[in-house]
Amino acid sequence: CLLRVTGAGCAGKMSQERRDFSAEAALKKTTLFDFHRNNGGKMVEFAGWSMPVQYKDSHIASHMHTREHCSIFDVSHMLQTKIHGKDRIKFLESLVVADIAELKDNQGTLSLFTNEKGGIIDDLIVTKTDQGYLYVVSNAGCADKDSAHMKARLAEYKAAGFDVDLEFIDEALIALQGPTMAQVLQAGLKGDLSKLTFMTSTLVTLFGIPDCRVTRCGYTGEDGVEISVPRSRVVELAEKLLSNNEVKLAGLGARDSLRLEAGLCLYGNDIDETTTPVEASLVWTIGKRRRQTKDFPGADIIVPQIKAKTVRKRVGLVSTGPPVRQHTPILSPDGQVIGEVTSGCPSPCLKKNVAMGYVDAAFAKNGAAVQVEVRKKTVPAIVSKMPFVPTNYYTG
Repeated sequence: CLLRVTGAGCAGKMSQERRDFSAEAALKKTTLFDFHRNNGGKMVEFAGWSMPVQYKDSHIASHMHTREHCSIFDVSHMLQTKIHGKDRIKFLESLVVADIAELKDNQGTLSLFTNEKGGIIDDLIVTKTDQGYLYVVSNAGCADKDSAHMKARLAEYKAAGFDVDLEFIDEALIALQGPTMAQVLQAGLKGDLSKLTFMTSTLVTLFGIPDCRVTRCGYTGEDGVEISVPRSRVVELAEKLLSNNEVKLAGLGARDSLRLEAGLCLYGNDIDETTTPVEASLVWTIGKRRRQTKDFPGADIIVPQIKAKTVRKRVGLVSTGPPVRQHTPILSPDGQVIGEVTSGCPSPCLKKNVAMGYVDAAFAKNGAAVQVEVRKKTVPAIVSKMPFVPTNYYTG
């Protein structure tokens, strides 16, 4: 009997291992996959990719290292697109809410793909380069949806005789984030990095590697850059950066808590096709000219919401006690359900719980007292202004 049970257990374990191996094999891998494994990365599934959630350091240690020094994040799973042609701005403005035309050369902005109902298809960063193309970075989880969306509009524009083309580029993308980023990166640059301010971009040779696009942005709230680099040289670049004692590798765990402390949305959690930019407190992404021309998808729904009050709003929450997670109900002081948490975690910097979510507009004022229901127990919380931790973007 013991032999039969043990044998069944072994067979079951082997079967599970085969399933795990098969599932892992089906995941897409960035060029840095082996590099992550060799450096102790714990790999997990994320948006169809095998990505490191953390390394040998704990999640909290990695988070604090980024706040105090700087860390490398692999973001190669994100979709990188170049939009060419003399009608490229008109084309992209037919899909997003930003005023792309007003951008200066090599300046970028956060924007949103919206649908005809005013919902958010994805968030993205658009850079108007001086090389004759727009450079777009959008989310990995929306890559198939975004590319199909852009291709469908491209077909319409081509049929109408417009000059525009899409190029989906297969480059690696890494983010170097943290207060000591500039001193680390400057060592590999001939030019003066202080001239590159937040949301601007440049093509450079970096640590001897040509054709690197360095954009001063990131999703941690710290000073940082995202570097688009030829896949054949990304391991070399990562190793050169890591040779500086200021730099460590960081994974998805730290990235999530860092962006939440910075009050930044995660697509699929905090924004999606059921939320409008006004509900999501992202009105600032809508260009002033675009509000007047109302020539972006969903404008007839979104623009009137700017002056009128929406039924619900995205807000920040701070609490103590048990951690607040996604789908946690948000309650009024008298116990009525008024909303739901979309992201939440203990803040390593504040030593409190931080979260964001949607509440009835009447409770969206900063300082409002609410409750959250954690494990069927109510916990007091305060509606809080975001970011929860001050941002340190470099503006010159």
